[in-house]
Amino acid sequence: MTLPRLSLRGVRKRFGAKQVLDGVDLDIWPGQSMVVIGGSGAGKSVLLKCVLGLLAPDSGSILLDGEDLVRMSGRKRDLARARFGMLFQGGALFDSLPVWRNVTFALTAGRSGRAAELRARAIEELAKVGLGADVADLKPAALSGGMQKRVALARAICARPDILFFDEPTTGLDPIIAGVINRLIREQVAALGATALSITHDMDSARLIADRVAMLAEGRMMWEGPVDALDRSGNPWVEQFVEGRPEGPSRAASLA
Repeated sequence: MTLPRLSLRGVRKRFGAKQVLDGVDLDIWPGQSMVVIGGSGAGKSVLLKCVLGLLAPDSGSILLDGEDLVRMSGRKRDLARARFGMLFQGGALFDSLPVWRNVTFALTAGRSGRAAELRARAIEELAKVGLGADVADLKPAALSGGMQKRVALARAICARPDILFFDEPTTGLDPIIAGVINRLIREQVAALGATALSITHDMDSARLIADRVAMLAEGRMMWEGPVDALDRSGNPWVEQFVEGRPEGPSRAASLA
């Protein structure tokens, strides 16, 4: 019997008086690209940090192939997280390292050695995201925002992870570059045969990279379904968000 690659059950997280996640349930199947949408402050980033282990949920379970990540420790936890690749919202490149060291960071944890071999590997990965060998020795500050995002994607895929995470992958990019990044994400997820979990408020991005979409609001998943059902969801939360209407169940517009 096939298990979901990732399965969240009853995940809750509170900060002071604010209940950010209030019983999140979500299944992501092997090879599937799931995109979680929701407005600013909906808890998308908190959800992602809980899955990655950067935050501990107050309660609930986060299962990786049926085993609870929340309760893992030691080498078992390290091995599980070694299966992850992550594209952070701001790229999160190391300014002091050349591009090739950034790309291969997951292979070395920043340690020196094997320079020629690693640089060659980085150039292979850069080619997959449309960058030439000429950028390998540059520092991130010498690159445009779109190029930095491509380098960050190359780093995310370099260790051949089978689970990829994308945090607002097109934030701060113009529509043309955002389209390029969305296409590259889709291509590389497919090339790896990876499972993907993305969070975004960008509907163009969601439509391009998702197989399925889940709507997070008020700490819970209000709807989940195939991406081609977004425009006929029949769900008032989804309809308000997709259409950008101030009227609807979300109070965000009235609070702005």
